[in-house]
Amino acid sequence: MTQTPGSAAPTVHPPSRQLRRVIGASLVGTTIEWYDFFVYASAAGLVFGKQFFPGLDGTAALLASFATIGVSFIARPIGGVVSGHLGDRFGRKPVLVATLLLMGLSTVGVGLLPSYASIGVAAPILLVCLRMLQGLSAGGEWGGAAMMSVEHARPGRRGYYGAYPQIGVPIGLLLANLVFFAVSATTTPEQFQAWGWRIPFLLSIVLIVVGFWVRARVAESPVFEDLRDRRERRSAPLAEVLRRNRRELLVAIGLFVANNMIGYILIAFITSYGTRQLGLSSTTMLVVGMIGAVAWGVFTLLAGHWSDTWGRRRTYLVGIVALGVWCFPFFLLFDTRSVGLLVVAVVVLAFGLGLTYGQQAATYAEMFPAPVRYSGVSFAYAFGAILGGGFAPLLATWLIAVSGTSLSVSAYMFLMCLVTLAAVLALREGTPAEREAFVTAS
Repeated sequence: MTQTPGSAAPTVHPPSRQLRRVIGASLVGTTIEWYDFFVYASAAGLVFGKQFFPGLDGTAALLASFATIGVSFIARPIGGVVSGHLGDRFGRKPVLVATLLLMGLSTVGVGLLPSYASIGVAAPILLVCLRMLQGLSAGGEWGGAAMMSVEHARPGRRGYYGAYPQIGVPIGLLLANLVFFAVSATTTPEQFQAWGWRIPFLLSIVLIVVGFWVRARVAESPVFEDLRDRRERRSAPLAEVLRRNRRELLVAIGLFVANNMIGYILIAFITSYGTRQLGLSSTTMLVVGMIGAVAWGVFTLLAGHWSDTWGRRRTYLVGIVALGVWCFPFFLLFDTRSVGLLVVAVVVLAFGLGLTYGQQAATYAEMFPAPVRYSGVSFAYAFGAILGGGFAPLLATWLIAVSGTSLSVSAYMFLMCLVTLAAVLALREGTPAEREAFVTAS
């Protein structure tokens, strides 16, 4: 597996069985991680206001609930720094197992957490603490899963294989909405508010067991093993990234801003917007969200494949233009209250989301040399999330409260698209031969 800058891609590749196992482990792991993350986001829009902030009025309670979503994004860079350092020093695999366990246990903790009525102000404080732990986990999870998939991938297929951990996000969203839909459909509104909302959180314990078993069976990244054999690991990988790869870091952060912000509009905001502002049922909004998640997953996988043939930059460009063009029609269709038009709105939005997400793992991996790759990728992903989706539901709710129109949220989405467009235009994509070299040394 030894490679040097400018060398040809290695001729020895993991066997198909091992590659399938790695892809499966990355997909299952990220699905579980993001199921946990999105269960929280759904509950924040539907029940947390009454459970943990009962002293506030409706809008203020919703704002407080969405603020707890944003808290996790503050913890993400810390998780990214710690996980990136450990992943570059000791391997991708053990970090991935640790982040999965941390996320799962934090999620179960939310499901067991007493409400404000039971323990008073300690309830929202503990909720924030558990959300911070989720953020620490999420900050390191994606980078490791992405690197495992891409670093095991065959030449010319890194975009495609790297898209599998990406579709764990929409699958996690679909699973979270599906569980919430099933629980809400089988309980009365009073039962759902009293105890039904806890079931999706407690189910995470089953997913933890499955995910741990799957991830414990995969082999370490061959790229990391090669670095270890050649003793090329760095003692301070993040410091080296900040010193030598600042441009790549800024571009990588910008590439993620619009996707993450608009993704969280789909994930966390439209459910509360549809129920509170438009008067639609939570069941209807959960179904619309599930349709959007399926479409997002399909387009994400296609984007990974297309990026191997069209190129990463061109795929990004098509995706970000599609998102920018759709920002205003999206809410105009939503405000009709027509379920059919709501579905059209989320499916077209999912096209742009997929084409700015599917190739991200491969793009990020190709931007940073292997000895510091986990650190660079995790740091860029975490900060892109803070600037993008961290407080998007909170800001969207505030914008509508202040302006009285959903078009203010559309303008916010469009502004984020301009940021990512600038990053796409600044992205330096190597030639196919340079990409296939997949340089492992700095």
